[in-house]
Amino acid sequence: MGNQNKGDVNGLKEGIREFMEAAPAIYMPGLSVDTVIFGFHNDKLKVFLLRFANTPYFVLPGGFIKKEENLDDAALRILQERTGLQDIYLEQFYTSGNTSRSKETVAKEELQKIIGKAQWSNWFDQRFVSVCYYALIDDTKVKPETEIFFTEFKWFDVNKLPKLLYDHDLIIKKALSRLQSDLDEKLVGFNLMSETFTMGQLQKLYEAVHQKKFVRTNFQRKLLSLNVLERLEKQYTGKAHKAPFLYRFVTGNSE
Repeated sequence: MGNQNKGDVNGLKEGIREFMEAAPAIYMPGLSVDTVIFGFHNDKLKVFLLRFANTPYFVLPGGFIKKEENLDDAALRILQERTGLQDIYLEQFYTSGNTSRSKETVAKEELQKIIGKAQWSNWFDQRFVSVCYYALIDDTKVKPETEIFFTEFKWFDVNKLPKLLYDHDLIIKKALSRLQSDLDEKLVGFNLMSETFTMGQLQKLYEAVHQKKFVRTNFQRKLLSLNVLERLEKQYTGKAHKAPFLYRFVTGNSE
């Protein structure tokens, strides 16, 4: 990202000051939400990240919990604010509360540069415990909006992540591990697929999540044995005898 002009810096400074003044009256102290947003694109599992201010560092989409707000409602609100989407699959999987995470200095120093050390608020200086969720979304429908703390929104391959602040790299690893379990036990994969798909496309998703290859015949046999897929008409390719069948998740089993 390029350097911000004077107007941008002044706007950022004012926005941060306004937030810090209002935060103690609105939000729960010491408690936050971080969400690992997964998408599946071009046979790759992606993670949605935000660049923090003008640093080279990225963070997970997150936010604070209002004093009169239920935890899950806060997570959904924050997710909608970051992506512009509603009705998203969301799963709580971890709570991050190690004391070392509050010793992160990059974010603090960057904000102090913008607003001045004298204006630094105890709000950001306190220890935060973060309740972590993962979300599964259609990455093509995301409509993020620029906010006061972030200068870029970007999808990254889960295996090629940028520099991350706090313990967000650990949170992503734990989210991936949980997704691998849920993909098999809860069959949540339909949230990352189009309504109809080929068996080959579904196998690509499982391979991207599990980080390994599967034998085609074994994979197909296993998935069909679960009785969660409905076979539809063949996908037209111009060669009928080679056209793959389309499938969709059976309503009820995919919820």
